Amino acid sequence: MDYLERNCGIIKERMTKQMEQSLKLGRKLIDTELDTGILNFIVRPVVKAFYDYWAQHDARKGTLMQIDITLEAGKQLLLNGNSEESFNRIIEEYFPKYLKGDQVTYQCSKHHRNYEKLKENARETFINYLREVKAFLGVEEYVNDYCDLSRFAFNSKELATKNLKRQLEFTDKGISIIEDDPSILSLPAGKKIIIKALRKGFEETKKDFLKAIDETYDY
Repeated sequence: MDYLERNCGIIKERMTKQMEQSLKLGRKLIDTELDTGILNFIVRPVVKAFYDYWAQHDARKGTLMQIDITLEAGKQLLLNGNSEESFNRIIEEYFPKYLKGDQVTYQCSKHHRNYEKLKENARETFINYLREVKAFLGVEEYVNDYCDLSRFAFNSKELATKNLKRQLEFTDKGISIIEDDPSILSLPAGKKIIIKALRKGFEETKKDFLKAIDETYDY
């Protein structure tokens, strides 16, 4: 199945690029937030040091691991997941590995009263990702790039938009859980700054993703 490895390569390249863009955007937004507060000069060195270390180590490593796990699970789903039993088995096998790389839950206290909500949201996110990845991996037609792959995986702009919005809802829910009670974050300082940057980053990324769908289908 040459098309399967081809599709994996295209998806991994796309997701890795999106990760790098997100990390750069996060740094930019944190700098902006730090420049607006009167007392932020006190926490600025701590927050910047934390983010830079996290971006270079935990975030990059964890996200790349998630990408690999999702693609491997997607392959298994495509090849062996036609039955509900197989689908559930694949979820049970791969979700714990996926969760280890999840940067939202990683930065939160496992003993917090809202942690299980966050964990369940991560699970629903993973399940939705898998369904999307399965659609991408199953494209057998000749494609040049990610845009071609998208048009074959989701044969209409409406379907692609519906799928994206469903995924964005999970991300929004995860951020909302943290916004409602920031004490869940296990951070040394600057929780409010991190949360504001997280929310603004999500809103900007959402616009970029929707714009990308327009560019993919309105050509």
